[in-house]
Amino acid sequence: MIPEAMSAALAVEDVAVDLGGRRVLHSVGLSVDRGELVALIGPNGAGKTTLLRTVLGLIRPATGHITVEGRPARPGRVPVGYVPQRHEFAWEFPISVAGVVMTGLTGRLGLARRPGAAQWEAVADALDRVRMTGLADRPVGQLSGGQRQRVLVARALALRPSVLLLDEPFTGLDMPTQELLSALFTDLAHEGRAVLMTTHDLLNALDGSDRIALLNRTVVATGTPTRLAADPDLWVRTFGVGEDSALLRMLRAAA
Repeated sequence: MIPEAMSAALAVEDVAVDLGGRRVLHSVGLSVDRGELVALIGPNGAGKTTLLRTVLGLIRPATGHITVEGRPARPGRVPVGYVPQRHEFAWEFPISVAGVVMTGLTGRLGLARRPGAAQWEAVADALDRVRMTGLADRPVGQLSGGQRQRVLVARALALRPSVLLLDEPFTGLDMPTQELLSALFTDLAHEGRAVLMTTHDLLNALDGSDRIALLNRTVVATGTPTRLAADPDLWVRTFGVGEDSALLRMLRAAA
C-alpha cells in the first residue's frame, strides 16, 4: 500500500490491467490528495487513458485496488468527474450546450427521472465556471474546438465532483483557451478537489501542476516538477529517448 493512500482522495494501489490478453499496466501505485493537481505524463501507449478509465470503474483491474474518497471505484457510485478527449464525443448529435452539460448528471438521476431545479442550477454553475453561460442554448455542432472542450469540462463539473480526471484537455486548443482552462484547473484544486490530468503539454505540466507522475505501463516516478525536471534519467526511462533529445533539452531549460 502506498503510504499516503489512507488519506488520499484518489488511491491506486498495485493495479494491473489486461486488455486483449496483454498486460498494459502493472504494479501501478498512485495517489492524489484533495487540493492537489497531478499531471500524468508518458509516451503514447503508456496506459494513461487506460488508467483513467480504470479509476472510473469502466475497466476492471486484474489485480490491485482503487478507492475514491475511501470507497471502491465503481461507475456512477463515486464522486468523480471525467473530461474525455474531444474526439470521443458525438458533436453532430442535435443537442444544446446546456443539454450536453446536463448529460453529466444522467447517471446520478437515472433515465426515468427528469432534472429539477437543483440539477439545472448545477448546469448553470458549471457553465459559468467555463465562461459559456451566453452559449447555453447553442447547438454543440456550431461550437469551436475550444468551446467544445469547455463544454466537456462543464459537463464534468456539473457533478460537483471531489475528484476530477482530465484526459489531454489542452490538445488542439488556442493559447487563450489553454490559459483559461489551466487557471480553472488550478482553482479547482485550490478549492479542495483532487485533479489528475494526462497531458503531452510538458511546459504546462511543469509550470502548473503540484506533482508529476511519469507513467510507462507502471509509475516510473512521482515528484514535484522541480525535482523531476532535475533528473533526466527518469525521463529517459519513461520515454526511451536519447541523452541529446529535444525533451531533455527542454527540461534542462526549465530546471
